[in-house]
Amino acid sequence: MNKILIQNAKIVNEGSIFEGNVYIEEDTIVKVGSFEMHPDEDCTIIDARGQYLIPGAIDDQVHFREPGLTHKGDIESESRAAVAGGITSFIEQPNTIPNAVTQEILEEKYQIAAASSFANYSFMMGATNDNLDEVLKTNPKNVAGIKIFLGSSTGNMLVDNEVVLEKIFSSTPLLIAVHCEDEATIKNNLAIFKAQYGEDIPVTAHHLIRSEEACYISSSRAIALAKKTGARLHVFHLSTAKEMELFTNAIPLEEKKITAEVCVHHLWFSDEDYVTKGNFIKWNPAVKTAKDREALWEALNDDRIDVIATDHAPHTLDEKNKKYAEAPSGGPLVQHAVVALFEAFHQGKISLEKIVQKMCHNPAVLFQIEKRGFVKPGYFADLVLVDAAAPWTVTKENVLAKCGWSPFEGYTFKSKISHTFVNGELVYSNDKVSTIKAGKRLLFER
Repeated sequence: MNKILIQNAKIVNEGSIFEGNVYIEEDTIVKVGSFEMHPDEDCTIIDARGQYLIPGAIDDQVHFREPGLTHKGDIESESRAAVAGGITSFIEQPNTIPNAVTQEILEEKYQIAAASSFANYSFMMGATNDNLDEVLKTNPKNVAGIKIFLGSSTGNMLVDNEVVLEKIFSSTPLLIAVHCEDEATIKNNLAIFKAQYGEDIPVTAHHLIRSEEACYISSSRAIALAKKTGARLHVFHLSTAKEMELFTNAIPLEEKKITAEVCVHHLWFSDEDYVTKGNFIKWNPAVKTAKDREALWEALNDDRIDVIATDHAPHTLDEKNKKYAEAPSGGPLVQHAVVALFEAFHQGKISLEKIVQKMCHNPAVLFQIEKRGFVKPGYFADLVLVDAAAPWTVTKENVLAKCGWSPFEGYTFKSKISHTFVNGELVYSNDKVSTIKAGKRLLFER
């Protein structure tokens, strides 16, 4: 039997920080607290003195590129990067090739992950203008939800038929996650910049093309439709101050029908960074202004925004080095998301308790994930130890994503992931990912 005793950790859980121990048997947390224990000889003991122990982060939005785009990344390579970054569970999006828009294609992705994932996994079912029958077959017990692209992005799955949208919103009990950008607004803005620059549009125009207006028009429409139909709506990667007026902190998360997510890059970068980072911070929705970033932090801290995710979406260096108009949007973030939020803690922008709430507890509550996201007896032992006083610098050599680059290259983080456990297995320690592919399919209490 696999037995692990983590001692003397500063445990961050459910709004408090306390020193204590965690005892694990097999894949489950058995004890948490200040108990004394004389473990068996076959028990592994880890002295975590001075380190923070948090639940494994749950990333509700990644693009791991398998099948069909595995030159950019695959489930094995990107889940390896995830566990090195303290992310123990991920929910992957359907814009792979082929798009995951039938139950058969969706199940094939689960089979790939079962054989290759270091982290726990779930996959979104994709909606299109003509696959409502397939969408309605989705099992709420073992699929995270339905993903709808209301703006075109990498692997175009745009749903722009309003009759179809209303049918999906009114027909499924599942959580509906949306990418919100108004296509007509983006096309009009792009035409203006093409008229001025031809094919040599500067990347500094990205947030003006995929503008605040484009985001707000789309997200406000989606929210209005959710209110009309009673749908359970989750709005991905919010990027503007204006959108924050659409969300509330007046009711508990468990009672919210409309929830909000922000991604690490929208909290970290601003339009000023396009000059030095170029296409390497080109995302959809675009990184906006410093004022927008400030509003996102405010909404995150006052609970209008419920979840922090990555939208991890790797592309090759060759693709990113193309001209702005040809370079795809997206970048790798799973390896550096948790330490980036700990950096924000060091900077006084957010508390450790709030980081754990937004990256661990809330995704579990929001998606109704079974027995994950908390440091509690009876829960799966998905745990992460963070040394908040262990500086390290991101270099090409220590990036684990298959694409081989990071927008954080050259940055020195003050905190480091020291250990990651997935289902009680030590999958990352001493800067190395183990060979144990311990990930399991996420299940949902619905």
